[in-house]
Amino acid sequence: MDNVNTLLSVLAFVVVTALTAGRLLLDFWTPPPIVTRDSEKRFRSRTQKTPVPLPTLSDEAEVDLTVIIPAYNETARLPLMLEQAVDHLASVPDRSAEILIVDDGSRDDTANFALALTKRYDDVEIRVCVLEKNLGKGGAVRHGMLHSRGKRMLMVDADGASRFEDLELLWAAMDKHEDKPAVAIGSRAHLVKTEAVVKRSMLRNLLMYGLHTILRIVGVGHIRDTQCGFKLFSRRAARAIFPAQHLATWIFDVELLLLAKQAAIPVDEVPIEWHEVPGSKLNVFMDSLQMLRDLLVLRANQLTGRWAAPKCVD
Repeated sequence: MDNVNTLLSVLAFVVVTALTAGRLLLDFWTPPPIVTRDSEKRFRSRTQKTPVPLPTLSDEAEVDLTVIIPAYNETARLPLMLEQAVDHLASVPDRSAEILIVDDGSRDDTANFALALTKRYDDVEIRVCVLEKNLGKGGAVRHGMLHSRGKRMLMVDADGASRFEDLELLWAAMDKHEDKPAVAIGSRAHLVKTEAVVKRSMLRNLLMYGLHTILRIVGVGHIRDTQCGFKLFSRRAARAIFPAQHLATWIFDVELLLLAKQAAIPVDEVPIEWHEVPGSKLNVFMDSLQMLRDLLVLRANQLTGRWAAPKCVD
Protein backbone atom coordinates (compact mmCIF):
# COMPACT_ATOMS: atom_id res chain seq x y z
CA MET A 1 0.00 0.00 0.00
CA ASP A 2 2.85 2.38 0.86
CA ASN A 3 4.39 1.72 -2.55
CA VAL A 4 1.09 2.54 -4.26
CA ASN A 5 0.71 5.77 -2.30
CA THR A 6 4.26 6.75 -3.13
CA LEU A 7 3.69 6.05 -6.81
CA LEU A 8 0.49 8.10 -6.83
CA SER A 9 2.28 10.97 -5.10
CA VAL A 10 5.07 10.89 -7.67
CA LEU A 11 2.59 10.80 -10.56
CA ALA A 12 0.63 13.69 -9.06
CA PHE A 13 3.85 15.70 -8.66
CA VAL A 14 4.84 14.98 -12.27
CA VAL A 15 1.41 15.96 -13.60
CA VAL A 16 1.29 19.19 -11.58
CA THR A 17 4.84 20.08 -12.60
CA ALA A 18 4.10 19.39 -16.29
CA LEU A 19 0.91 21.46 -16.21
CA THR A 20 2.67 24.32 -14.43
CA ALA A 21 5.58 24.23 -16.87
CA GLY A 22 3.16 24.11 -19.80
CA ARG A 23 1.23 27.10 -18.50
CA LEU A 24 4.42 29.10 -17.93
CA LEU A 25 5.65 28.21 -21.42
CA LEU A 26 2.30 29.20 -22.92
CA ASP A 27 2.39 32.52 -21.07
CA PHE A 28 5.92 33.13 -22.36
CA TRP A 29 5.11 32.27 -25.98
CA THR A 30 1.68 33.95 -26.18
CA PRO A 31 2.03 37.27 -28.01
CA PRO A 32 0.75 40.44 -26.35
CA PRO A 33 -2.44 42.01 -27.71
CA ILE A 34 -1.99 43.89 -30.98
CA VAL A 35 -2.18 47.59 -30.11
CA THR A 36 -3.10 50.19 -32.72
CA ARG A 37 -1.36 53.52 -32.19
CA ASP A 38 -3.00 56.85 -33.00
CA SER A 39 -0.67 57.60 -35.92
CA GLU A 40 -1.56 54.24 -37.48
CA LYS A 41 -5.24 55.20 -37.70
CA ARG A 42 -4.46 57.76 -40.38
CA PHE A 43 -3.64 57.55 -44.07
CA ARG A 44 -2.23 59.61 -46.91
CA SER A 45 -3.05 59.43 -50.59
CA ARG A 46 -2.49 61.22 -53.88
CA THR A 47 -5.02 63.87 -52.86
CA GLN A 48 -4.43 63.79 -49.08
CA LYS A 49 -0.92 65.06 -48.39
CA THR A 50 -1.41 65.30 -44.63
CA PRO A 51 -2.62 62.26 -42.65
CA VAL A 52 -6.40 62.00 -42.20
CA PRO A 53 -8.42 59.46 -40.17
CA LEU A 54 -9.09 56.00 -41.54
CA PRO A 55 -12.59 54.50 -41.32
CA THR A 56 -13.31 51.50 -39.12
CA LEU A 57 -14.74 48.09 -39.89
CA SER A 58 -17.85 48.91 -37.84
CA ASP A 59 -18.71 51.71 -40.28
CA GLU A 60 -20.98 51.06 -43.23
CA ALA A 61 -19.25 50.09 -46.48
CA GLU A 62 -18.58 52.90 -48.94
CA VAL A 63 -17.07 50.96 -51.88
CA ASP A 64 -17.57 47.51 -53.34
CA LEU A 65 -14.00 46.33 -52.79
CA THR A 66 -10.96 47.13 -50.70
CA VAL A 67 -7.65 45.63 -51.81
CA ILE A 68 -5.29 45.32 -48.84
CA ILE A 69 -1.58 45.07 -49.61
CA PRO A 70 0.72 44.38 -46.63
CA ALA A 71 4.13 45.79 -47.48
CA TYR A 72 7.44 45.39 -45.69
CA ASN A 73 10.46 46.73 -47.60
CA GLU A 74 8.64 46.31 -50.93
CA THR A 75 10.03 49.12 -53.08
CA ALA A 76 11.37 46.58 -55.57
CA ARG A 77 8.26 44.43 -56.04
CA LEU A 78 5.38 46.81 -55.39
CA PRO A 79 5.33 48.77 -58.70
CA LEU A 80 4.52 45.81 -60.97
CA MET A 81 1.98 44.34 -58.56
CA LEU A 82 0.24 47.70 -58.15
CA GLU A 83 0.12 48.20 -61.91
CA GLN A 84 -1.49 44.79 -62.41
CA ALA A 85 -4.04 45.46 -59.67
CA VAL A 86 -5.04 48.89 -60.97
CA ASP A 87 -5.27 47.65 -64.56
CA HIS A 88 -7.66 44.90 -63.56
CA LEU A 89 -9.78 47.08 -61.30
CA ALA A 90 -10.13 49.59 -64.16
CA SER A 91 -11.40 46.78 -66.38
CA VAL A 92 -14.44 46.35 -64.10
CA PRO A 93 -15.85 49.91 -64.16
CA ASP A 94 -19.14 49.06 -62.47
CA ARG A 95 -17.31 47.96 -59.30
CA SER A 96 -16.08 50.74 -57.02
CA ALA A 97 -12.77 49.98 -55.32
CA GLU A 98 -9.96 51.30 -53.21
CA ILE A 99 -6.45 50.04 -52.51
CA LEU A 100 -5.03 50.23 -48.99
CA ILE A 101 -1.27 49.73 -48.69
CA VAL A 102 -0.19 48.98 -45.13
CA ASP A 103 3.50 49.74 -44.62
CA ASP A 104 4.53 47.28 -41.91
CA GLY A 105 7.28 49.37 -40.35
CA SER A 106 9.50 49.23 -43.43
CA ARG A 107 13.09 50.47 -43.40
CA ASP A 108 13.31 51.28 -47.12
CA ASP A 109 10.79 54.15 -47.21
CA THR A 110 8.09 51.93 -48.71
CA ALA A 111 5.33 54.35 -47.66
CA ASN A 112 6.70 57.40 -49.47
CA PHE A 113 7.64 55.24 -52.43
CA ALA A 114 4.06 53.95 -52.59
CA LEU A 115 2.71 57.50 -52.36
CA ALA A 116 4.87 58.47 -55.33
CA LEU A 117 3.43 55.54 -57.28
CA THR A 118 -0.13 56.73 -56.62
CA LYS A 119 0.49 59.75 -58.85
CA ARG A 120 0.40 57.40 -61.85
CA TYR A 121 -3.18 56.31 -61.19
CA ASP A 122 -6.39 58.32 -61.29
CA ASP A 123 -8.84 55.44 -61.76
CA VAL A 124 -8.77 54.11 -58.19
CA GLU A 125 -8.08 55.67 -54.81
CA ILE A 126 -4.89 54.34 -53.27
CA ARG A 127 -4.41 54.95 -49.56
CA VAL A 128 -1.19 54.42 -47.62
CA CYS A 129 -0.94 53.97 -43.86
CA VAL A 130 2.15 53.22 -41.79
CA LEU A 131 2.63 50.98 -38.77
CA GLU A 132 5.15 52.43 -36.33
CA LYS A 133 6.75 49.04 -35.71
CA ASN A 134 7.04 45.90 -37.80
CA LEU A 135 4.26 43.56 -36.65
CA GLY A 136 4.50 40.86 -39.29
CA LYS A 137 2.34 40.19 -42.33
CA GLY A 138 -0.62 39.09 -40.21
CA GLY A 139 -0.57 42.31 -38.23
CA ALA A 140 -0.48 44.42 -41.38
CA VAL A 141 -3.36 42.48 -42.97
CA ARG A 142 -5.41 42.76 -39.78
CA HIS A 143 -4.84 46.52 -39.65
CA GLY A 144 -5.94 46.91 -43.23
CA MET A 145 -9.08 44.85 -42.68
CA LEU A 146 -10.06 46.82 -39.59
CA HIS A 147 -9.80 50.09 -41.56
CA SER A 148 -11.35 49.16 -44.89
CA ARG A 149 -14.38 50.67 -46.62
CA GLY A 150 -15.23 47.73 -48.87
CA LYS A 151 -18.26 45.48 -48.92
CA ARG A 152 -15.64 42.86 -49.70
CA MET A 153 -11.95 42.90 -48.83
CA LEU A 154 -9.13 41.19 -50.68
CA MET A 155 -5.79 40.56 -49.02
CA VAL A 156 -3.05 40.15 -51.61
CA ASP A 157 0.73 39.90 -51.34
CA ALA A 158 2.87 42.73 -52.67
CA ASP A 159 5.03 40.36 -54.71
CA GLY A 160 2.45 39.80 -57.44
CA ALA A 161 2.81 36.01 -57.23
CA SER A 162 -0.95 35.51 -57.57
CA ARG A 163 -2.60 36.50 -60.85
CA PHE A 164 -4.75 39.47 -59.88
CA GLU A 165 -7.36 38.72 -62.54
CA ASP A 166 -8.25 35.59 -60.55
CA LEU A 167 -10.06 37.90 -58.16
CA GLU A 168 -13.04 37.23 -60.42
CA LEU A 169 -12.92 33.53 -59.54
CA LEU A 170 -13.06 34.35 -55.84
CA TRP A 171 -15.78 36.94 -56.49
CA ALA A 172 -17.96 34.41 -58.29
CA ALA A 173 -17.52 31.90 -55.46
CA MET A 174 -18.59 34.50 -52.91
CA ASP A 175 -21.59 35.56 -55.01
CA LYS A 176 -23.08 32.13 -54.36
CA HIS A 177 -23.48 33.08 -50.69
CA GLU A 178 -25.32 36.31 -51.58
CA ASP A 179 -25.22 38.67 -48.57
CA LYS A 180 -24.24 36.04 -45.99
CA PRO A 181 -20.83 36.06 -44.26
CA ALA A 182 -18.36 34.24 -46.48
CA VAL A 183 -14.68 33.74 -47.30
CA ALA A 184 -13.15 32.73 -50.64
CA ILE A 185 -9.47 31.83 -50.74
CA GLY A 186 -7.04 31.30 -53.57
CA SER A 187 -5.49 27.85 -53.68
CA ARG A 188 -2.29 26.51 -55.24
CA ALA A 189 -3.06 22.90 -54.33
CA HIS A 190 -3.64 22.03 -57.99
CA LEU A 191 -0.06 23.13 -58.76
CA VAL A 192 1.62 20.57 -56.48
CA LYS A 193 3.02 18.50 -59.36
CA THR A 194 3.74 21.42 -61.68
CA GLU A 195 6.98 23.37 -62.19
CA ALA A 196 5.77 26.14 -59.87
CA VAL A 197 6.19 23.77 -56.93
CA VAL A 198 8.59 21.16 -58.26
CA LYS A 199 11.29 23.83 -58.74
CA ARG A 200 11.13 24.75 -55.06
CA SER A 201 13.89 23.43 -52.82
CA MET A 202 13.47 19.95 -51.33
CA LEU A 203 13.57 21.47 -47.83
CA ARG A 204 10.75 23.90 -48.63
CA ASN A 205 8.54 21.17 -50.09
CA LEU A 206 9.30 18.83 -47.17
CA LEU A 207 8.34 21.51 -44.67
CA MET A 208 5.20 22.25 -46.67
CA TYR A 209 4.04 18.64 -46.44
CA GLY A 210 4.89 18.58 -42.73
CA LEU A 211 2.83 21.73 -42.16
CA HIS A 212 -0.15 20.21 -43.94
CA THR A 213 0.03 17.18 -41.67
CA ILE A 214 -0.01 19.40 -38.58
CA LEU A 215 -2.89 21.45 -39.97
CA ARG A 216 -5.01 18.35 -40.22
CA ILE A 217 -4.37 17.79 -36.52
CA VAL A 218 -5.27 21.35 -35.44
CA GLY A 219 -8.54 21.42 -37.37
CA VAL A 220 -8.10 22.95 -40.83
CA GLY A 221 -7.13 19.84 -42.74
CA HIS A 222 -10.15 20.38 -44.98
CA ILE A 223 -8.28 23.33 -46.54
CA ARG A 224 -5.64 22.14 -48.98
CA ASP A 225 -3.75 25.46 -49.15
CA THR A 226 -3.97 27.67 -46.09
CA GLN A 227 -1.00 29.90 -46.88
CA CYS A 228 -1.83 31.43 -50.26
CA GLY A 229 -1.76 35.21 -49.86
CA PHE A 230 -4.90 35.81 -51.93
CA LYS A 231 -8.06 35.77 -49.80
CA LEU A 232 -11.41 37.53 -50.13
CA PHE A 233 -13.66 38.31 -47.15
CA SER A 234 -17.16 39.69 -47.02
CA ARG A 235 -17.52 42.62 -44.63
CA ARG A 236 -19.72 40.57 -42.31
CA ALA A 237 -17.16 37.79 -42.18
CA ALA A 238 -14.33 40.26 -41.55
CA ARG A 239 -16.25 41.79 -38.64
CA ALA A 240 -16.41 38.38 -36.98
CA ILE A 241 -12.88 37.21 -37.77
CA PHE A 242 -10.34 40.05 -37.60
CA PRO A 243 -11.17 41.58 -34.19
CA ALA A 244 -10.56 38.06 -32.78
CA GLN A 245 -7.20 37.61 -34.53
CA HIS A 246 -4.19 37.39 -32.21
CA LEU A 247 -1.30 36.20 -34.37
CA ALA A 248 0.66 38.64 -36.52
CA THR A 249 3.22 36.14 -37.79
CA TRP A 250 3.29 33.91 -40.89
CA ILE A 251 0.81 31.39 -39.51
CA PHE A 252 -1.95 34.00 -39.14
CA ASP A 253 -3.73 32.53 -42.20
CA VAL A 254 -4.43 29.37 -40.22
CA GLU A 255 -5.88 31.38 -37.34
CA LEU A 256 -8.20 33.22 -39.75
CA LEU A 257 -9.47 29.93 -41.18
CA LEU A 258 -9.95 28.44 -37.72
CA LEU A 259 -11.87 31.52 -36.64
CA ALA A 260 -14.07 31.25 -39.73
CA LYS A 261 -14.74 27.60 -38.94
CA GLN A 262 -15.63 28.41 -35.32
CA ALA A 263 -18.01 31.14 -36.47
CA ALA A 264 -19.63 28.76 -39.01
CA ILE A 265 -18.57 31.01 -41.89
CA PRO A 266 -18.22 29.08 -45.16
CA VAL A 267 -14.78 29.06 -46.81
CA ASP A 268 -14.56 28.32 -50.54
CA GLU A 269 -11.17 27.20 -51.82
CA VAL A 270 -10.67 28.34 -55.42
CA PRO A 271 -7.79 27.24 -57.71
CA ILE A 272 -5.80 30.23 -59.01
CA GLU A 273 -2.67 30.83 -61.06
CA TRP A 274 0.49 31.45 -59.09
CA HIS A 275 4.23 31.68 -59.70
CA GLU A 276 7.31 31.95 -57.51
CA VAL A 277 8.70 35.49 -57.19
CA PRO A 278 12.25 36.24 -55.96
CA GLY A 279 12.70 38.36 -52.85
CA SER A 280 10.61 36.44 -50.33
CA LYS A 281 11.10 37.54 -46.70
CA LEU A 282 10.45 33.96 -45.53
CA ASN A 283 13.34 32.12 -43.86
CA VAL A 284 12.16 28.61 -44.63
CA PHE A 285 13.75 26.79 -41.68
CA MET A 286 13.49 29.37 -38.90
CA ASP A 287 10.03 30.59 -39.88
CA SER A 288 8.79 26.99 -40.10
CA LEU A 289 9.87 26.47 -36.50
CA GLN A 290 8.08 29.67 -35.55
CA MET A 291 4.96 28.48 -37.38
CA LEU A 292 4.99 25.23 -35.40
CA ARG A 293 5.35 27.11 -32.13
CA ASP A 294 2.58 29.55 -33.04
CA LEU A 295 0.25 26.70 -34.02
CA LEU A 296 0.74 25.18 -30.59
CA VAL A 297 0.16 28.56 -28.94
CA LEU A 298 -2.97 29.13 -31.04
CA ARG A 299 -4.60 25.81 -30.21
CA ALA A 300 -3.59 25.88 -26.56
CA ASN A 301 -5.08 29.35 -26.04
CA GLN A 302 -8.26 28.39 -27.87
CA LEU A 303 -8.69 25.08 -26.04
CA THR A 304 -8.14 26.71 -22.65
CA GLY A 305 -10.61 29.48 -23.46
CA ARG A 306 -8.07 32.29 -23.21
CA TRP A 307 -8.77 33.22 -26.82
CA ALA A 308 -12.52 33.23 -27.31
CA ALA A 309 -14.12 31.93 -30.48
CA PRO A 310 -15.82 34.61 -32.61
CA LYS A 311 -19.53 34.94 -33.14
CA CYS A 312 -20.95 36.07 -36.44
CA VAL A 313 -23.55 38.60 -35.34
CA ASP A 314 -24.32 41.27 -37.90
